[in-house]
Amino acid sequence: MRYFIELSYDGSPFVGWQRQPKGDSVQSCLEVALKTLLQKPVSVVGAGRTDAGVHARQLFAHVDLDDQVDQNLKFRLNKLLKKEIAVNSILAVTDDAHARFDATARRYSYKITTQKDPFLEKRSYYFSKSLDIELMNQAATVMLDHDDFKCFSKSRTDVKTYLCDIHQANWEQNGSDLVFFIQANRFLRNMVRAIVGTLIEVGLKKISINDFKSILRSRDRSKAGYSVPAHGLYLEKVYYPKHIFAV
Repeated sequence: MRYFIELSYDGSPFVGWQRQPKGDSVQSCLEVALKTLLQKPVSVVGAGRTDAGVHARQLFAHVDLDDQVDQNLKFRLNKLLKKEIAVNSILAVTDDAHARFDATARRYSYKITTQKDPFLEKRSYYFSKSLDIELMNQAATVMLDHDDFKCFSKSRTDVKTYLCDIHQANWEQNGSDLVFFIQANRFLRNMVRAIVGTLIEVGLKKISINDFKSILRSRDRSKAGYSVPAHGLYLEKVYYPKHIFAV
């Protein structure tokens, strides 16, 4: 039977979601825990590849298991996994359900704090300069009418298309905290961090709204802003069609 394992994790100590030759990844930690409990090698497939230092409030990974799973497996996994990883649920899905390819949308947030806080050092980007949030939101809205985001994609990548359908892109402010929310059907490598870096340049009035539009049309990564640090980025939610859970 196939199952979706719902995870959340603090990405600070990991080299990312995907297993790597060196360093702990979230994927490898989960596979080792499953192997220990089930006494055989187990491979899991995640909904996406978060980079080193990126956090996830929700990420699904699918796994094929011979036996029917009860919630005791969730309890035992949480006892074995590192303290930075939590299994929130284990859900039976259809046999062909795919954690990555069946996802219809993903939602990210990027957190900025304008006040130095040692407790947020690895969970929010400290940025002390004054930003024009209204201008940043105006620029973010422009992306809703655009579909080619090559200018925000990592330069060396093997994707076949740079087309993305962005459903939401906006900033919210609460005191000294700023949060950028973005939801789309898919994301390119490093896309959210490049968008945030470029919007910060809008907020600093280094570039105008028209400049931002020109960057989008250029399809040139070198014209966009810098890539903000990974530790402010959170995968918030992954969306799936309801029918894959109807088992």
